[in-house]
Amino acid sequence: MNREITRECFRKGYEEFRKNEKRDAMYKVANFLVKYFWGDCYEMANGLGVLLLTWNQAFYRFGPFSFEKLEQWLKDNWLIIESFKNRLISSLSESDEENIRVLFNGLLDALKIVEGNNAGRKSPVAVAKALHLLAPKFFPLWDEEIASGYGYDYSEKPGEKYFSFCFNMKDMAEQVQTYPGNPTDVTLLKLIDEYNYAKYTKRWVNGC
Repeated sequence: MNREITRECFRKGYEEFRKNEKRDAMYKVANFLVKYFWGDCYEMANGLGVLLLTWNQAFYRFGPFSFEKLEQWLKDNWLIIESFKNRLISSLSESDEENIRVLFNGLLDALKIVEGNNAGRKSPVAVAKALHLLAPKFFPLWDEEIASGYGYDYSEKPGEKYFSFCFNMKDMAEQVQTYPGNPTDVTLLKLIDEYNYAKYTKRWVNGC
Protein backbone atom coordinates (compact mmCIF):
# COMPACT_ATOMS: atom_id res chain seq x y z
CA MET A 1 0.00 0.00 0.00
CA ASN A 2 1.74 3.15 -1.20
CA ARG A 3 0.72 6.54 0.11
CA GLU A 4 1.92 10.12 -0.01
CA ILE A 5 3.29 11.48 3.25
CA THR A 6 3.70 15.21 3.58
CA ARG A 7 6.82 16.72 5.07
CA GLU A 8 4.75 18.18 7.92
CA CYS A 9 3.19 14.81 8.82
CA PHE A 10 6.53 13.04 8.65
CA ARG A 11 8.17 15.65 10.87
CA LYS A 12 5.30 15.54 13.35
CA GLY A 13 5.63 11.75 13.58
CA TYR A 14 9.30 11.53 14.42
CA GLU A 15 9.10 14.54 16.72
CA GLU A 16 6.30 12.90 18.72
CA PHE A 17 8.37 9.72 18.93
CA ARG A 18 11.38 11.57 20.26
CA LYS A 19 9.30 13.45 22.79
CA ASN A 20 7.43 10.44 24.15
CA GLU A 21 9.46 7.26 23.63
CA LYS A 22 11.75 6.55 26.56
CA ARG A 23 13.30 3.23 25.43
CA ASP A 24 15.29 4.53 22.48
CA ALA A 25 18.51 4.50 24.49
CA MET A 26 18.46 0.70 24.28
CA TYR A 27 18.39 0.93 20.48
CA LYS A 28 21.54 3.04 20.57
CA VAL A 29 23.28 0.63 22.94
CA ALA A 30 22.33 -2.44 20.89
CA ASN A 31 23.31 -0.74 17.65
CA PHE A 32 26.73 0.12 19.10
CA LEU A 33 27.32 -3.41 20.40
CA VAL A 34 26.45 -5.07 17.10
CA LYS A 35 28.78 -2.74 15.20
CA TYR A 36 31.60 -2.98 17.74
CA PHE A 37 31.55 -6.79 17.87
CA TRP A 38 30.85 -7.30 14.16
CA GLY A 39 32.13 -10.75 13.21
CA ASP A 40 32.01 -12.10 16.77
CA CYS A 41 28.72 -14.00 16.63
CA TYR A 42 28.63 -14.70 20.36
CA GLU A 43 28.89 -11.02 21.29
CA MET A 44 26.61 -9.96 18.44
CA ALA A 45 23.91 -12.27 19.76
CA ASN A 46 24.24 -10.55 23.12
CA GLY A 47 23.96 -7.14 21.45
CA LEU A 48 20.84 -8.17 19.56
CA GLY A 49 19.39 -9.47 22.81
CA VAL A 50 19.68 -6.03 24.40
CA LEU A 51 17.15 -4.67 21.93
CA LEU A 52 14.93 -7.73 21.71
CA LEU A 53 14.46 -8.06 25.46
CA THR A 54 13.54 -4.39 25.85
CA TRP A 55 11.74 -3.35 22.68
CA ASN A 56 10.02 -6.74 22.41
CA GLN A 57 9.52 -7.29 26.12
CA ALA A 58 5.77 -7.71 25.62
CA PHE A 59 6.49 -10.91 23.69
CA TYR A 60 9.44 -12.31 25.61
CA ARG A 61 7.79 -11.89 29.00
CA PHE A 62 6.16 -15.24 28.16
CA GLY A 63 9.54 -16.96 27.88
CA PRO A 64 13.09 -16.51 26.56
CA PHE A 65 14.64 -17.22 23.20
CA SER A 66 17.88 -19.20 22.93
CA PHE A 67 21.01 -17.08 22.61
CA GLU A 68 22.81 -20.23 21.43
CA LYS A 69 20.38 -20.68 18.54
CA LEU A 70 20.71 -17.01 17.62
CA GLU A 71 24.49 -17.29 17.64
CA GLN A 72 24.32 -20.38 15.43
CA TRP A 73 21.95 -18.62 13.01
CA LEU A 74 24.47 -15.78 12.70
CA LYS A 75 27.25 -18.25 11.92
CA ASP A 76 25.19 -20.26 9.44
CA ASN A 77 24.05 -17.17 7.50
CA TRP A 78 27.11 -14.98 7.86
CA LEU A 79 27.87 -14.52 4.16
CA ILE A 80 24.30 -13.44 3.41
CA ILE A 81 24.23 -11.14 6.44
CA GLU A 82 27.45 -9.45 5.39
CA SER A 83 26.11 -8.95 1.86
CA PHE A 84 23.32 -6.76 3.25
CA LYS A 85 25.32 -4.92 5.92
CA ASN A 86 26.11 -1.72 4.00
CA ARG A 87 23.32 -1.71 1.44
CA LEU A 88 20.65 0.98 1.21
CA ILE A 89 16.94 0.20 0.98
CA SER A 90 17.02 1.98 -2.39
CA SER A 91 18.99 -0.98 -3.78
CA LEU A 92 16.25 -3.51 -2.94
CA SER A 93 15.16 -5.60 -5.93
CA GLU A 94 13.14 -8.72 -6.66
CA SER A 95 16.38 -10.67 -6.90
CA ASP A 96 16.80 -10.22 -3.11
CA GLU A 97 13.69 -12.23 -2.30
CA GLU A 98 15.32 -15.63 -1.77
CA ASN A 99 18.05 -14.34 0.57
CA ILE A 100 15.64 -12.19 2.57
CA ARG A 101 13.24 -15.09 3.01
CA VAL A 102 16.09 -17.39 4.06
CA LEU A 103 17.22 -14.89 6.68
CA PHE A 104 13.71 -14.08 7.88
CA ASN A 105 12.43 -17.64 8.18
CA GLY A 106 15.62 -18.92 9.79
CA LEU A 107 15.63 -16.09 12.31
CA LEU A 108 11.94 -16.64 13.02
CA ASP A 109 12.86 -20.10 14.26
CA ALA A 110 16.03 -18.99 16.07
CA LEU A 111 14.15 -16.34 18.07
CA LYS A 112 11.16 -18.45 19.09
CA ILE A 113 10.32 -18.89 22.76
CA VAL A 114 12.04 -22.03 24.04
CA GLU A 115 10.69 -22.45 27.59
CA GLY A 116 7.35 -22.45 29.38
CA ASN A 117 3.78 -22.75 28.21
CA ASN A 118 4.49 -20.58 25.16
CA ALA A 119 7.48 -22.61 23.92
CA GLY A 120 7.55 -22.60 20.13
CA ARG A 121 5.76 -19.26 19.76
CA LYS A 122 7.40 -17.05 17.13
CA SER A 123 7.64 -13.28 16.62
CA PRO A 124 7.89 -11.66 13.17
CA VAL A 125 8.41 -8.40 15.09
CA ALA A 126 11.55 -9.69 16.78
CA VAL A 127 12.89 -10.84 13.43
CA ALA A 128 12.53 -7.40 11.85
CA LYS A 129 14.22 -5.75 14.83
CA ALA A 130 17.19 -8.11 14.62
CA LEU A 131 17.52 -7.79 10.85
CA HIS A 132 17.43 -4.01 11.12
CA LEU A 133 20.32 -3.97 13.60
CA LEU A 134 22.36 -6.16 11.24
CA ALA A 135 21.70 -3.90 8.23
CA PRO A 136 20.13 -0.66 9.53
CA LYS A 137 20.08 1.08 6.15
CA PHE A 138 18.42 -1.85 4.39
CA PHE A 139 16.01 -3.75 6.65
CA PRO A 140 12.97 -1.83 7.97
CA LEU A 141 11.32 -2.31 11.37
CA TRP A 142 7.69 -3.20 11.94
CA ASP A 143 5.28 -4.34 14.62
CA GLU A 144 1.74 -5.67 14.39
CA GLU A 145 0.12 -2.22 14.27
CA ILE A 146 2.58 -0.86 11.70
CA ALA A 147 2.20 -3.93 9.50
CA SER A 148 -1.58 -3.66 9.70
CA GLY A 149 -1.40 0.05 8.89
CA TYR A 150 0.23 -0.83 5.58
CA GLY A 151 -2.23 -3.64 4.88
CA TYR A 152 -0.25 -6.68 6.08
CA ASP A 153 -1.43 -9.56 8.26
CA TYR A 154 1.70 -11.54 9.05
CA SER A 155 -0.06 -14.35 10.90
CA GLU A 156 0.57 -16.43 7.77
CA LYS A 157 3.64 -16.37 5.49
CA PRO A 158 5.37 -13.60 7.48
CA GLY A 159 8.57 -13.81 5.42
CA GLU A 160 6.62 -13.15 2.24
CA LYS A 161 4.74 -10.28 3.87
CA TYR A 162 7.97 -8.75 5.17
CA PHE A 163 9.57 -8.83 1.74
CA SER A 164 6.59 -6.93 0.34
CA PHE A 165 6.71 -4.50 3.28
CA CYS A 166 10.35 -3.78 2.42
CA PHE A 167 9.22 -2.45 -0.95
CA ASN A 168 6.68 -0.21 0.76
CA MET A 169 9.43 1.22 2.91
CA LYS A 170 11.65 1.62 -0.14
CA ASP A 171 8.92 3.74 -1.76
CA MET A 172 8.47 5.73 1.44
CA ALA A 173 12.21 6.33 1.73
CA GLU A 174 12.24 7.75 -1.78
CA GLN A 175 9.51 10.19 -0.75
CA VAL A 176 10.91 11.45 2.53
CA GLN A 177 14.67 11.40 1.96
CA THR A 178 14.55 14.78 0.22
CA TYR A 179 12.56 16.54 2.95
CA PRO A 180 14.67 19.38 4.38
CA GLY A 181 15.39 19.32 8.07
CA ASN A 182 15.30 15.55 8.58
CA PRO A 183 17.46 14.51 11.56
CA THR A 184 20.69 12.84 10.55
CA ASP A 185 21.54 11.12 13.84
CA VAL A 186 19.90 7.86 12.72
CA THR A 187 19.42 6.00 9.46
CA LEU A 188 16.53 6.94 7.21
CA LEU A 189 14.80 3.62 7.97
CA LYS A 190 15.01 4.30 11.72
CA LEU A 191 13.51 7.73 11.15
CA ILE A 192 10.72 6.16 9.12
CA ASP A 193 10.10 3.70 11.94
CA GLU A 194 9.83 6.59 14.39
CA TYR A 195 7.11 8.07 12.21
CA ASN A 196 5.35 4.72 11.77
CA TYR A 197 5.51 3.96 15.50
CA ALA A 198 4.08 7.36 16.40
CA LYS A 199 1.30 7.08 13.81
CA TYR A 200 0.24 3.44 13.92
CA THR A 201 1.49 1.93 17.18
CA LYS A 202 0.92 4.79 19.63
CA ARG A 203 -1.43 6.96 17.58
CA TRP A 204 0.32 10.10 18.71
CA VAL A 205 -0.16 11.58 15.24
CA ASN A 206 -3.67 12.51 14.15
CA GLY A 207 -4.91 13.76 10.80
CA CYS A 208 -1.89 12.53 8.80
